[in-house]
Amino acid sequence: MLNKPSGQEIIAVMKERGWIPSSDNVTAAPLTGGVSSDIWRIDLQSGPVCVKRALSKLKVKDDWFAPISRNAFEVKWIQAANAVIPNAAPDVLFHDADAGLFVMPFLNPIDFSLWKSTLRDGDARTEDAASVGRYLGKIHTETTNDPSIAKTFQTDEIFHAIRLEPYLLATGVRHPNINHRMIELSEITAAHRTALVHGDVSPKNILIGSDGPVFLDAECAWYGDPAFDLAFCLNHLLLKGLWNRDARDDYRACFKALCESYAQEISKLNDPTIIVRTAHLLPGLFLARIDGKSPVEYITDKVQQNLVRSFAPSFLTSPVNHPIDICDAWYDNLKTND
Repeated sequence: MLNKPSGQEIIAVMKERGWIPSSDNVTAAPLTGGVSSDIWRIDLQSGPVCVKRALSKLKVKDDWFAPISRNAFEVKWIQAANAVIPNAAPDVLFHDADAGLFVMPFLNPIDFSLWKSTLRDGDARTEDAASVGRYLGKIHTETTNDPSIAKTFQTDEIFHAIRLEPYLLATGVRHPNINHRMIELSEITAAHRTALVHGDVSPKNILIGSDGPVFLDAECAWYGDPAFDLAFCLNHLLLKGLWNRDARDDYRACFKALCESYAQEISKLNDPTIIVRTAHLLPGLFLARIDGKSPVEYITDKVQQNLVRSFAPSFLTSPVNHPIDICDAWYDNLKTND
């Protein structure tokens, strides 16, 4: 197992496993990414590829550990998602479970825009949001009650370590007045095992291409509650309202477009409780991105942070049954506080 590998060490592993000819002149450069993995661009003679390796200790202020076996489950999520929607995720070109890494194509920024970047710049298009909701809903629908998926993604321990504990439970400890509700939300989420969950559906993990969205970073893959994915993604379309004031109306429209397209896609399941659980979970995740172990990096202003802290608890103690009600209340609240 590699320990904090350099690019050259990763290249050596790939050559040792026979994926790269030993005589090839290959270079490596680190790429920026999230807190949970090392990511490298490897320039082969045939062109660039991307290598990803999970870390056992995540790159955050608080102690946050997670099993590196999640790298293998990410590979399996990619394969399962692409079986439902071709090209919904990058192909896996090479996977070495022992080394804890896999190789995928390098997707050129000329052809793919990072959704987080376009949202930051105020380029918030409802058609992008709707396509994300549609893809997500289709993956959930097509994997619901699938025994092979359920057997493959028995990752309760990983999901608890990398999602439920650092987001809901850690935030509850820091807010004793709603701690009981955060524990309850964690238990409810853990108890619903019905579909293939990505676990990190964030704009930073979604590329927008000419043929639709491409989902990245499925390290938290789990057979569990699809409401988590929907709430996790919608949450960012609330938080963005603190990032770019001028685009608030567009973020609000994107929230509704994503929610509605998702609901339409899962309508064949005839399970309205998914939307209800999303609405119940959303304010917990909203608060968690301020006071959990993985706060969003772009909300550092204390006044803005306190807006979230004052808004979320009321929806935790008196939950509503549709996420759009939370969205409308949040953006109306921002107008009041301008």
